[in-house]
Order: sequence, then C-alpha cells, then structure tokens
Amino acid sequence: MNEPQNLAPLKAGAVIGILGGGQLGRMLSVAASRLGYRSHIYEPGAAPAGDVAHRVTNAPYEDQAALRAFAESVDVVTYEFENVPTHALDLIESLRPIRPNRRTLAVSQDRLTEKDFLTGIGLTTAPYRNVETESDLAGAIAGIGAPAILKTRRLGYDGKGQVRITDAASAEWTGAPSVLEGFVDFSAEISVIVARGADGQVAAYDPGLNVHQQGILRTTTVPCGLSGALLTDAVLLAAKIVNALDYIGVMGVELFVTPAGLVVNEIAPRVHNSGHWTQAGCVVDQFEQHIRAVAGLPLGDGQRYADVEMQNLIGDDIDRFPELLAQPRTQIHLYGKGDARPGRKMGHVNRVL
Repeated sequence: MNEPQNLAPLKAGAVIGILGGGQLGRMLSVAASRLGYRSHIYEPGAAPAGDVAHRVTNAPYEDQAALRAFAESVDVVTYEFENVPTHALDLIESLRPIRPNRRTLAVSQDRLTEKDFLTGIGLTTAPYRNVETESDLAGAIAGIGAPAILKTRRLGYDGKGQVRITDAASAEWTGAPSVLEGFVDFSAEISVIVARGADGQVAAYDPGLNVHQQGILRTTTVPCGLSGALLTDAVLLAAKIVNALDYIGVMGVELFVTPAGLVVNEIAPRVHNSGHWTQAGCVVDQFEQHIRAVAGLPLGDGQRYADVEMQNLIGDDIDRFPELLAQPRTQIHLYGKGDARPGRKMGHVNRVL
C-alpha cells in the first residue's frame, strides 16, 4: 500500500496496531495513551505489553482470520521488532497502512540487503561477503581476512546468530545463509535515535555512547563525550538513511567510531534500546516521537535537558530492584516479564547524572 506524505493526523481515540508485545510494545502503548490513542497488540507468545494496552490479540502469524480481524480493528499498524513474517505483512498491508514502510522491513530483515543498501547510498560498513556455502565461506575469509564474524542474514539479535572466526582453519559454516564481516578497529560505539515524520521532517536525539557485554547492550550514556563535528556527522548520516527509505517513525542507527570516520554497524527500524535514556532526558521521548510520527502528528521537542546513563537490567539484575528504588535521581522501568533468564532484558534504569 503506497500512501502519500503529509498525511492527516489520526484523531483522538484512534487505534494504533502494534506487531509484537514485548517491552517496546509496552512502552509504545503507554506513549500512545498519553496522546489519546488506544493500542492493539498482536503477539503470538507472552505479551508484557498486554498489561497496559487497550487490547491484545494472542495468535500466531499464520492465523489469517486473526490477522484480518486485527488489521480491521486498527487505523494504522507499526511494529516493535523487524522479523514479522512476510505473508502476515502482505495481509495486513492490504487493509491498513504499515509505518515504517515495507521497504524498510525488507532492508532490515536481511543483513546482506541492509549492507548493500547502506553502501549503495554512500555510507561505510564493515567489509562483508555473502556466504551461502562452505566454499563461499572459504572465499570470504580469503578476501576479508581473519579474525572476522559470521552472522546469519536473518533473525539474529543481541549477539545471537553470530560466530567469531579467528582463522581460516577453525572456520565452520553454520549452514544458514550468512554474511562474513571483517572486524572494525573502533574506539567507541555510538547510536543515533532519529525520527522522520509523515511530512518529511527529520529530528534526531543526541548520540549516545554504548557499552555491550556478550553482544547485549549494557549501558548508554549521554552526552557521549565525542567531538561536536563527529556528532553532527552521525546525525546527518542517520538523516540520510531515513530520507532514502522515505521512512515514517523512529529508527536506531548503530555506529562505530574509527580513525577513518563513522562506520554503520546496523539499523533498527523501530524504537531502540539505546534510546531509553530519552525517557529521563527529553520532554518528548523516543516512544512518544514514534507514535507522533506514525499517527501523522508533528514531531516533538527531542532536545536533551539532562545528562543520563541508561543501564539495562539483565537476568537476575532484577533482584536489585529494592536497592535501585532507593537511589536518587533514578528512574526505573520494569517490563512485567516472568522468568529472569540469563541474557533476558527485564527492565532498565535511567540515572540523571
């Protein structure tokens, strides 16, 4: 479904459909309610967002009747994760607009497609090669060198679907279509949370400094301590991406800082973990900004008024909840999840510095 820009804003009481019922869907639902909208979650599994959403459909993506009923009950559809099956999107889009658009999903669902898109608009990524066979892997290592990282083209996140290759002799193909990425010699990892409205307006939040542990984001800090010129480059780069995609909504753009300049690690066409700090540092946080964009409203003021460190609560970090409540200048967000499994994001803390 191709839709024009300068869309009429959704009226109060409209329903925003959200594909995915995790913590991002939960916080999007809260933001929607503040703006007078209702949210309808579609989630095959457990849905923490159901605690705060107006309505939840709990059904698999193969259930065409449930998908159709969901789409017919909402005014616009957005999503909290990228890997929604294509057949489900086809049915939904025949009935309601999807924002961000399908082209963006096609780009972000496949690491090879994503890197081809980024390099195609003149941006720099890690050196990469497509790997579909064992001989492809040998050729890719010969071309890129080792050490390198073999990543599945689809369905990887938080370090999943990734294998480090230290040398050619130890390399083993996983059997799934993959991309071999060369290592990037970086001094810092940063991300830009950027929004683009239905009218084409672009607004970006201050870039944050990210620290990962075992492939999972641990902290994001703003300001990130880098030069003003570098931060301007990062924001302009992110704006170039959303404009090239004719994007509507919030996007996370992860970047490596290198001596030669900025290297794009990956893009996420949704609200992003590294943007949670905006809840304590900005008048309009990333979740409200996304709802504004997909509802056709003007973008809000994302200017930072406080220095903030966001820390994820992962696994049994949640046991520190009573201690965290007692800390000054601290904002706590718990996601309503059940088991605190290792590596599972249970909540986050925003500390005003």
